Amino acid sequence: MTIYDELVARGLIAQVTDEDLIKDLINNGKATFYIGFDPTADSLHVGHFMALCLMKRLQMAGNKPIALVGGGTGMIGDPSGKTDMRQMMTPETIEHNCECFKKQMSKFIDFSEGKAIMVNNADWLMKLNYVELLREVGACFSVNNMLRAECYKQRMEKGLSFLEFNYMIMQSYDFYMLYQKYGCNLQFGGDDQWSNMLGGTELIRKKLGKDASAMTITLLLNSEGKKMGKTVGGAVWLDPAKTSPYEFYQYWRNVGDADVLKCIRMLTFLPLEQIDEMDKWEGAELNKAKEILAYELTKMVHGEEEAKKAEETAKQIFTGGDAANMPSSELTDADFKDDAIDVISLVFAAGLAASKSEARRAIQQGGITVDGEKVSAIETTYAKSQFTGDGVVVKKGKKNFRKVTVK
Repeated sequence: MTIYDELVARGLIAQVTDEDLIKDLINNGKATFYIGFDPTADSLHVGHFMALCLMKRLQMAGNKPIALVGGGTGMIGDPSGKTDMRQMMTPETIEHNCECFKKQMSKFIDFSEGKAIMVNNADWLMKLNYVELLREVGACFSVNNMLRAECYKQRMEKGLSFLEFNYMIMQSYDFYMLYQKYGCNLQFGGDDQWSNMLGGTELIRKKLGKDASAMTITLLLNSEGKKMGKTVGGAVWLDPAKTSPYEFYQYWRNVGDADVLKCIRMLTFLPLEQIDEMDKWEGAELNKAKEILAYELTKMVHGEEEAKKAEETAKQIFTGGDAANMPSSELTDADFKDDAIDVISLVFAAGLAASKSEARRAIQQGGITVDGEKVSAIETTYAKSQFTGDGVVVKKGKKNFRKVTVK
């Protein structure tokens, strides 16, 4: 099976512009491809995970990845899939986020000896002269065609700023620059990027002539990758300081039955023959598949040692044993009144509820236990002394745990 056939079999490809040319590039290790990441936070999250896995998979087949960090496009923000304009970030915040991205990407992509490169589109976008851009690039775009793009159509009723309207031109210019500077001949992206990506392909063809088009190809990731990111809303981060290895493991351990095999195909590097056998699994066997998924992805992001710890912690918790690696929270003196804390404040402070009203509801619905005892009264309080030493284990529902101690 060729690498292209494997991508299809894993459900990663939705649309392509020039399939025969793409097959030749990818299968023969001749693709220099890029995927863009706008630095909207100081950590990548699972919404980026499919793109990183794809880059790793293609690099293993001899192709060269370009990781494009959007220090320039991040100054505007992509309107695709958004109902409102993104909050503007300062240049300092964007630069910090870009540095964080570089560190995390190195876990997936081998940047040694020119096997991959990382570039920042601020290097060319921030130097552009506006009038020159209008003359050289703006003339290649039809406003009528742009307004027909899905990424703009869904924003027209609520309002689309002129700032965001320029995003397609900027992303297209990225591909144009990468093609000229680094020989980039292939771009990847999610389904909501299709119009922007086609804009880049057409810009190269119009500016550089028909001969360039043979090496300017657009490929689209299956929409499942974008849905994955939207499902978690960016809440499951790849940075262990934001999402612990155990929490990361639990996220994948708790995917729905209908999605577990799909995630294993798309995201793990397990052989397809092994995954095909899993397709026959039903009922309790699907729990085993979820454990395999959670372990493989946690190992990829946090390393084998942390994956084993997370796996063992999950088993210990669900069998009632000791959970040394359980996610923890610390209370401060300010959390106590007269050396005691009420259960509502405890659940909220432990991070098991987004608000005290949510914590109250969880208690009233019988969903909270403290050290193995279900809490039924919202007036219940706990002495400060109970949180010293090993602390107190607070549980919400069947799957959310915190060991709570005091500083």
